[in-house]
Amino acid sequence: MFRFLLTFLVFATAATVTSAQQDRRPSHCIAIADAAPGISFVHKAAWTDPLPDYTVGIQYIQHASFLIRTRGGLNAVTDFTGFIGTTTMIPDVVTMNHAHSSHFTRAPDPAIPHALRGWGEPFGSGIEHYLDLGEMVVRNVSTDIRSGAGIEPKGNSIFVFEVEGLCIGHLGHLHHEPDDLQYAALGRLDVVMAPVDGGMTLALPVMIRVLKRLKSSIVLPMHWFSDYGVERFVAGMADEFDIQRPGTSEIEVSLATLPDRPTVVILRPSWLRDE
Repeated sequence: MFRFLLTFLVFATAATVTSAQQDRRPSHCIAIADAAPGISFVHKAAWTDPLPDYTVGIQYIQHASFLIRTRGGLNAVTDFTGFIGTTTMIPDVVTMNHAHSSHFTRAPDPAIPHALRGWGEPFGSGIEHYLDLGEMVVRNVSTDIRSGAGIEPKGNSIFVFEVEGLCIGHLGHLHHEPDDLQYAALGRLDVVMAPVDGGMTLALPVMIRVLKRLKSSIVLPMHWFSDYGVERFVAGMADEFDIQRPGTSEIEVSLATLPDRPTVVILRPSWLRDE
């Protein structure tokens, strides 16, 4: 019965979006489907290297910021703070959440074509993004955040990047477990960036429960403050997830190389530097 209800919610959500936005291409992520089977590893890479066909590059920059790049040359940066390293690269799109100053900037470089805030004005109104860049679609699902002693409704966004057939999600500064409608709106997430600090965002047992429900093929821990904190998270995931430590800041991912078993990949953050 639960599976039937969840299926109904997924397709009802997709139908609502389609009827309201006839010019949008259908989402390949809002569907109930298993990840495509593949070999049990992901590739190391340098962020300036060209990408193979049907492949996405993901680099952990710092804290909650990742670079997502496509073989066609699109660059997206998550939880953009205004600085990504000693590089002249201007991202095509940046996403931001305002729970803390380490997740946004009030003055993004005006040369950035698309600066997407994860919150709306006035307070609590939320915001909706659906940015179609051809090779990549960027959309969001709003969640609430703690604000002082209270709650700011829809003050955070989980951003989803649909590219090369992959569904890549960034949970932002998540402060509560998504409800069934939010899970349905997210759809399939093949790769998810998850805050694992265990306190400033979600408590570790709750975050682990969220990730086990999402069943993403690859989990990229972020928003951690020590190796000890990462290992606490790993200990709670190791019963259902393989653990990989590639010793690099970037991986290349494609549908063909998604692991057969859900896998936590621990990347080491590194600022971007031009070769």
